Amino acid sequence: MKLTITDAAVHCFTTEWDFKQGDFVRIFVRYSGGGEDAFAFGIMKADPQDMSISYESGGITFFMVDNDTWYLDGKELAIDSINDEITFIRN
Repeated sequence: MKLTITDAAVHCFTTEWDFKQGDFVRIFVRYSGGGEDAFAFGIMKADPQDMSISYESGGITFFMVDNDTWYLDGKELAIDSINDEITFIRN
């Protein structure tokens, strides 16, 4: 399992989402409905606890807890920003 956040995503988080140095951002799995994949990633500012994987960039620490890493199933997650929209790429 690996987590990466691109510079473009960090820029979007700091300019559009108002995150700043010292913040901890949790990436979590949420139920999003039916279809081919009923789950999606969500993002929220949160206190760091039970971090299973983490990635620091721009002074912001992005992390996932044990209860959410099952969705990666040994894969990598990259978070990017395309046209100021956050995108999740699970490979």
